[in-house]
Formats: sequence, C-alpha cells, structure tokens
Amino acid sequence: MSETQPTMIVKNVKVFDGVDAELTEGDVLVSGSKIVAISDVAPTITDHVEVIDGDGRVLMPGLTDAHCHVMMMCHSTEEMTTADVGLIYANTVAAANRTLMRGFTTVRDTGGPMIGIQQAIDQGVIPGPRIYPSGAMISQTSGHGDFSMVYDVPTALGGVRPRGEALGMSLVADGRDRVLAATREQLKKGATQIKLMIGGGATSPYDPLETTQFTLEEIRAAVQAASDYGTYVLAHVYNVEGIHRGIEAGVRSIEHAHLADEETVEFMAGKDVWLSTQPFVVHDHHFDDPLQQAKHEQVCTGTDNLYEWSKKYGVKTAFGTDILMEPDKEFHQILMLARLAEFMEPIEALRMATSVNAELFRMCGARDPYAGAPLGVIRPGAWADFLLVDGDPTADLSMFNDPDANIRVIVKDGIAHKNTL
Repeated sequence: MSETQPTMIVKNVKVFDGVDAELTEGDVLVSGSKIVAISDVAPTITDHVEVIDGDGRVLMPGLTDAHCHVMMMCHSTEEMTTADVGLIYANTVAAANRTLMRGFTTVRDTGGPMIGIQQAIDQGVIPGPRIYPSGAMISQTSGHGDFSMVYDVPTALGGVRPRGEALGMSLVADGRDRVLAATREQLKKGATQIKLMIGGGATSPYDPLETTQFTLEEIRAAVQAASDYGTYVLAHVYNVEGIHRGIEAGVRSIEHAHLADEETVEFMAGKDVWLSTQPFVVHDHHFDDPLQQAKHEQVCTGTDNLYEWSKKYGVKTAFGTDILMEPDKEFHQILMLARLAEFMEPIEALRMATSVNAELFRMCGARDPYAGAPLGVIRPGAWADFLLVDGDPTADLSMFNDPDANIRVIVKDGIAHKNTL
C-alpha cells in the first residue's frame, strides 16, 4: 500500500476498474486529486481524512462522453442566435455542473466556445467535468456548420461573421489558406483537438446528408496544422464518400458514420481509425422542418448495423451523445448510455464509457491538459474521478435510467461533489 497519507478513504466497495469484468473488493484510498491505493487490508483512519462507507456498493470510474456539446445542449438554435451572451454563458456554467452531477467527470466537447469554461473548471472557479475542447467547429460555406442566413454574404466574399461564428460556435472557412488559419486559430485559443465538418447533417438547413464537404486539400491542411501541434482532427460525417475522403486526408476520428456500409467500416478498422458514434433513435431529436426531420430519421436507420459491423471488424469505438439545440433533451445524455445495452453487453458499454473513451481523449498528445495521470480507470496513480452506485452496472445498465437515485457518490479530482450516503 502507498505510504502517501490519504485524504479520502472509500471503504467496503466492489471495484470495477474500467477494464476487467471481475469486480474486486476492498477500499479505495485517495490523496489529493489522485488514487493512491486499492487495498484489501483495512487502512488506519486518522484525523482529517474523509471516510465514505460504500456498504458493498460498486465503485467505478466516472463516466465520459466522447461527443458532447455542453453549450449547445442547453440552448435552442433561437437562443444561440439571439440571447444575450452573458445569459448563454451563465446557462452553460449551469449545464457543466449538471453534466458532472449526471456522473460525467470527463467530456470531449466537439464544438463550441468552451475553452474559457474549461479553464474556469480546472482552476476550481466553477464545478464541472474535465473538458477536452475543440473550439469552433470548422465548416465550409453551405456546410454542416454554416448557420448563416441565405441572404448573408459569405465571409470568403467579404461578408461579416454571423452570430454563431462571432460567438465561436462554428467558423466557416473556404479554401486551403482559410482552413489553415481557422485551425491555427482554435489551437491558439487552447483547443485540444480540431473539429471539421466534412459531410451533411440533420441540424443544419442547407446540406443534404450525402454531400461531401471540404476538398481533400482543405482537410489535409487542417490535419497538417493539428499534427504540427501534436494533436489530431475529428470529423463529422455520415456518408461513405466523406468517410473515405477524411481518412485519406489523415483524419483520426470519424464522428457518427451511421450511413457507412459494411465495407467502409472494415476499411476503418484496417486504417486504425476511431469511430466515435452514438446510439441514435428517432425520439432523440425532433425538428420542425420536415426536411431536417427526414434527415434525422435516415441517420437512425444505420445505428444497428454500425454497432454490429464495428464489433465484427474490431473498430476502436467510442461512446458519445451529440445532444444539441434541444435543452429539454439534455438529460438524454445518460439515458443514451443505458441504451447501449440494446447493442452490446453491459460490460462492453461500461468499458467504452470509461477507459476506451479515455484512450481516444489521449490522442491529443502534447495538447492534453490532463496528462498528469491516467483517466477512465480505477488504479493507483489515476485521477480520483469515480462514482459509487446502487446495483451492478457491469451486468445491468438500466440503473442509469435513474441516476439521481442510483448514483450515490460522485467524486472528481478527489472532491466529493455528491454524497447521499
């Protein structure tokens, strides 16, 4: 056992370490922000040590979300484009706290001006999860991240940035030089990885799902700039041609991919490219625009096959949620984790939402703000980010349908943000 003096002891627990299916019994010792030991010998409890008695409950790593939009999941499109900026940020601070209180201790934010929020959380100013921010989503004109009006003049033709771009939600960049500048701008601000829109989407008004966005040369420019900073590009895309173009250009993480065919999924496995996807079903989103709703429903037809093929070919697959522009659906973030049981064994889903996602997060290399300790696992030296839950999630994910009742303790950075025991 470590000689480091513990500041927190969680005793009498069954530990899911983020990897092994078999639970181990013992006590988890924390010193400061890190786990220092998992012991089967009762530790000596001294003064000034916080003691939590698990009473035989399961202790597991904090949950992670590989495709999250903290700011956009708590606002509607109208609010993002018309509300006071101060209100938008105030709502986002509250949403970050709610994300943590749902049990998510780390998220990869895949688009939005979250770098300042991340810094405030890391400095202890406000509560929230660890955040790997991407900064503004980079899009071509008429692409998935172009939220301008049809009457707006494109910035490439001398127009001014519309509200979404001024806020930092997205950034339209046409041509190699502008893509290069847009990528470097996000890196300058503190992005840990870069988000490109290289195919159509449901939440955008102009682009059919089958469209391929950005030329090969434009994508390569972003990949080169990110690589020069020691990190990588993730790409929003559903269709086959876009996936192949992104991989050819050097994209390391394909987001969504629900319209991929079996050959493309096999191709991804052979290229050692990550699939960061979501268990979408039709009721996850509702669009008033019938064309957008039709696109969403088309995306959902691919969910079953995507999970089946990714498992068949051994694609490295991450769990994300992609909830945005429907604040009443924010709580679906954790419901989507429970839904993974429809596509895989509970232990596979738990690994994905903890240690596997953490492996993807670490691809940002030199830009990793949390490189000081392992993430997504319960072991000596790891960040002290963990949950204490009722039930056994390695066998049954349904407990996550009621997180308020079943997640009894939430610890992040060695601090108990929730303790109902």
